[in-house]
Amino acid sequence: MQTRDFSAELSKLTSGFTPIIDTTYKAEDYKFLDLSVTNPVLEGVDTSSAEAIQVYINTYLSKVGGTIAYGGYLEKRSIYDRSLYFSNTDEVLKRNIHLGLDIWCPQGTAVLVPVKGVVHSFKDNRNHGDYGPCIVLEHRLENLTFYTLYGHLTRSSLSNLSIGQMFEAGEILAHLGVPEENGDYAPHLHFQIIRDIQGNRGDYPGVSTLQNLDFYKKNCPDPQLLLKINTL
Repeated sequence: MQTRDFSAELSKLTSGFTPIIDTTYKAEDYKFLDLSVTNPVLEGVDTSSAEAIQVYINTYLSKVGGTIAYGGYLEKRSIYDRSLYFSNTDEVLKRNIHLGLDIWCPQGTAVLVPVKGVVHSFKDNRNHGDYGPCIVLEHRLENLTFYTLYGHLTRSSLSNLSIGQMFEAGEILAHLGVPEENGDYAPHLHFQIIRDIQGNRGDYPGVSTLQNLDFYKKNCPDPQLLLKINTL
């Protein structure tokens, strides 16, 4: 299936705003957050600190009148420079282009399944700056097969899972972890759509190099195709 056709079919799976966290948060509670290298405000923020990022997000949400911050698909970010897991002196080979959508909200927030799927795999990715606890679901719907990834969870979210376990749309899959268990980030969900999981289990690259971006843009389409979060 061509990329354009795949994206169109994917978008048909949801008819409007589709919550991926606790449904007490409505579409109007979400505010777009720019964490890219082109945001001049971040020049005054210590992006190596989970605490500093959290303060910045809280201040931003207070200013714009929101409760949940979201964004990040294909953003080039500096926050990965702190981790040896991503660093490289060559700009073309540096992994700093984000492939998922981040939902910044309080630790312990429930993570929901947007469309029916089964547990493909899960793992606690403990590298500094990595996902921490991560779950991958497999979806076989109509003529589509694809995967969704949920990163930065609590370790307890993995304790009662089994491969092949079914989740219906809207069910609670997991909860968001604290920095000490989520890869050392301010609490948030990394949500990513993946066409070909390429043999990975409980993990998949969530940040790309400029060199590999064309491939990953095709293999990891915009999560907004499913979530349709208010962008106003």
